[in-house]
Formats: sequence, C-alpha cells, structure tokens
Amino acid sequence: MTARDEHSSSADYFGDNTPVVSYNRVWFNIMRAQRKFLPRIAKALKTCGINDPIWYEILLEVELAGPGGQPMAALEDKLFVAQYALSRHISRMEKAGLLRREFIADGRRKQILFLTEQGIGMHARIWPVYWNAMQDEIGPHMTTDEAYTLSRLLIKLLP
Repeated sequence: MTARDEHSSSADYFGDNTPVVSYNRVWFNIMRAQRKFLPRIAKALKTCGINDPIWYEILLEVELAGPGGQPMAALEDKLFVAQYALSRHISRMEKAGLLRREFIADGRRKQILFLTEQGIGMHARIWPVYWNAMQDEIGPHMTTDEAYTLSRLLIKLLP
C-alpha cells in the first residue's frame, strides 16, 4: 500500500463514484477467489479420494454428530448447500463407501447420515493434505493478520 492509498477512502482507491458499488465488489471478488483457488485445492483432495471439498465438511459434520447420526436437513442449513446438491454429494459418498443414510419412515423425506467403517476418521486423514493445499494457495497472498481480518469480515455475511 502506498502513502496515497493510506490517506484515501476505499471508494477513492477503487475509483468508485457510488460507494454502494462496494457490495458488488465483495460479491464478484468472492466468486473470483473461489474460482481461482477451488480447482487446485480440489485437485489436492482428489489424491485422498475426495471428489469435492464439500465432502470433507460432510465427513466432519457427520462424525461430530456422533452415534445418533446427522440429519441431512440440518447439514443443508449448516453448510449452505441446496438439498438437491447435497443429496447428489451424499449419493456419491455412499457409492464411494464413506457414509450411509437411513430414511425416517415418513415417506423417505427425512434422512439421517452415518459414517461407514471406511468413513470414520477419514476427515483426519484428509486434513494434512487439505491444510497444505490451503496454505500453499492462500498463504502467499496475505499475512496471517489479513487472513484473520478477512475471516472476520466473511463471518459477518453468515447467520
């Protein structure tokens, strides 16, 4: 950051005449960052048998739920994944032998997710690969203080 940047407003820095454009900038930059980093991080996870980074979060949440299992509807809300997309991931994870689902006897509408023997502890085996991929991809672009600041700001967008 130059001395000029430190003394100008953020709107001036970006050349925005209308400061509310900042919200558009947030959206487009979140989307661009996701598109930049996701392919390389996903490629690293594929070496662990994980076809999508959301699988790690699903495995972790189902394991944290314990022996009673994880209701799929609660997982949708927690991970911000649409029902149809989560169902597709769950089907693929079942096929890979990582988890199983039980349907509650009300017309197959409620589902409880459980880890299989193969899925138990898998998130712990994946974590070192995931950790390194995130560090390699994001670490060179910001300091740890900047990372904490960005994390705090992004959390404000979530309920």
